Amino acid sequence: MVPGEPARGVATGVGAGAGAGPGAGPGTRARHLAVRAREVRFAYGRRPALDGLSFEVRPGEVYGILGPNGGGKTTLFRLLATLARPDSGALEVFGCDVVEEAALVRLQLGVVFQSPSLDPHLTVEENLVHQGRLYGLRGRRLRTQIDVEVGRFGLAGRRRDRVKTLSGGLRRRVEIAKALLHRPRLLLLDEPSSGLDPGARRDLWAALESLREGGEVTVLLTTHFMEEGDRCHRLALVDRGRIVAEGAPAALKEEIGGDVVVLAARDPAALCRDLRDRFDLDAAQHDTVVRFEQQRAHELVSRLAEAFPGRIDAVTVSKPTLEDVFLRHTGHGLWEGG
Repeated sequence: MVPGEPARGVATGVGAGAGAGPGAGPGTRARHLAVRAREVRFAYGRRPALDGLSFEVRPGEVYGILGPNGGGKTTLFRLLATLARPDSGALEVFGCDVVEEAALVRLQLGVVFQSPSLDPHLTVEENLVHQGRLYGLRGRRLRTQIDVEVGRFGLAGRRRDRVKTLSGGLRRRVEIAKALLHRPRLLLLDEPSSGLDPGARRDLWAALESLREGGEVTVLLTTHFMEEGDRCHRLALVDRGRIVAEGAPAALKEEIGGDVVVLAARDPAALCRDLRDRFDLDAAQHDTVVRFEQQRAHELVSRLAEAFPGRIDAVTVSKPTLEDVFLRHTGHGLWEGG
C-alpha cells in the first residue's frame, strides 16, 4: 500500500459510504464533519490541560482555537495529530477515531508544527522531494505536486534556494506546502505565525487565502493572535482547557452589544465603585484601568468627565474585539490567563 495514495482513497471510501444505512458508523459521519470532539479530557499528572472539550469542524472551513499560552491549544493539537491519546472522551477526524484508527487519521492530516521541521541546508525543492517520498510519491506525480504547491504559495522562483537563506515568512510557506504535498483533507497549523514579524504574518495569511477560496482542505489552527481569529470562519475561545465561547468572529463580537469603554485612572478601584453607584454601570477593574460596555458610549463620556473631574486620565471608546469577548467570558485578558 502506497502511503500517499490511500489518503484520497480512504477519504473517498469513508466519505462515500456506499450502501450505508443510518447505522453505518464512521463512514456516515465523515460526510458531515472534519473534526468531532466530545468531552475530551487530558491531564499532565494532576494538572488538567483539556477539561471536557467539545466542538465540531465542518469540511472546507477555517476553524480557529484562540486562547492564551497554556490554555490547552497545543495539547489539543497533539491529540489530533495522534501524538498523544485523550484520557477520556471521543475525538474523530473525518469519522476516524484518533486512538482506534490512528493510522487512517494520519493519512488524512497535513501538520505544521510550531517548531521548524525543514532542513535548512537543503533547497526548497529538496525538502519537498524528501517529504513526498515519505508518502510514496515518485516521478511525474511527485513533480506535479511540487509544481502545484510552489505555485500556490509563490515559491516557484525560490525552489532551488537553500532554506537557510529564506525569511521566516517564506519558510512558513514552505512548511505549509510540504504539509499539503500528499493532498491531505485536514491541515493542522499550530501557532502558524509565532515568531513572525507583522509583514511575514500578512504574507502567510495571503498564502492561506488560496486554501480558503479553494475549499478543498479543511484548516484547523491554534493561535493567540486576535487578528488571526478574525480571519477564521468560526473559532472557539479556549481558557484553561475549556471552550468559553464559540462561533463566527462577527457573531461573537455582537454579543457585547455596544461600545467598549476603558478609563485610565489614578484610583481605578474607587472610580469603579462610583461608576456602579452613580451611573449603574457594570464596570470592572482590570489592572490600572476600568472597563465597561455601553450603547452609544460617546454620549456618556462627557457626563463622566463632568461627574469625576480630575479623576480620569484617559478615555478610550472602541468597537468590541475578540479580546473583549474573551474578557467578558473569563474575567481576564488573553495575555493574563496562561
